[in-house]
Amino acid sequence: DFCLSRGLGDVYKRQIMTVLGVAIGTPLGMLAGTYMAEYGRHSKLTIVVRFINDILLSAPSIIVGLFIYEVMVVKMGHFSALAGAMALAVIVVPVVVRTTEDMLLLVPDPLREAASALGLPRAIVIGKVAYRAARAGLITGVLLAIARISGETAPLLFTALNNQFFSTNLNAPMSSLPAVIFQFALSRYKEWQQLAWTGALLITLAVLVLSVTARVLQMGKPGK
Repeated sequence: DFCLSRGLGDVYKRQIMTVLGVAIGTPLGMLAGTYMAEYGRHSKLTIVVRFINDILLSAPSIIVGLFIYEVMVVKMGHFSALAGAMALAVIVVPVVVRTTEDMLLLVPDPLREAASALGLPRAIVIGKVAYRAARAGLITGVLLAIARISGETAPLLFTALNNQFFSTNLNAPMSSLPAVIFQFALSRYKEWQQLAWTGALLITLAVLVLSVTARVLQMGKPGK
């Protein structure tokens, strides 16, 4: 019973960091992708941002963890769930930036021109026309980002570390399901090993569901 409650608690706490990471990274990624697709398609800044974004997409997650460790953990003097959420947010941003830019570029320009001909401001055209036409693709990008960070362990080891007790304090170390899977898998107790396999199955099913949902949404064409 203790192991089961511990496993459920780790799932809950992992969701806290995942939700925070998505909540922080998604708006930043959408704003950057919107600028690149709507305001500066051929500007030098867009070229630089796209280059940096491609590097972040291919960068190992452990590098992100080390970066947040140096920027936040060292400055704060302790590990925390907030630092873990920031590490996940850094991983979310490039995924959302790429999908947002690509989906907005697929929206036909005549839709924007028709809305602008009615006298609508540029911001309203983007929010009411471009975003609505690319809604399925934008949601797909967020789902892909969630699937990307669902099983990340390395960046959390340098930021949130781990916690043997149930805690929702964002300013303190917090356990995560991948870290607990690793800990339970190395245990000599069969019950703990079984829970490790159960946790691995939960992560696999969650990523599978998110990937299938993203694929289904991706089949919808912008503008329909």
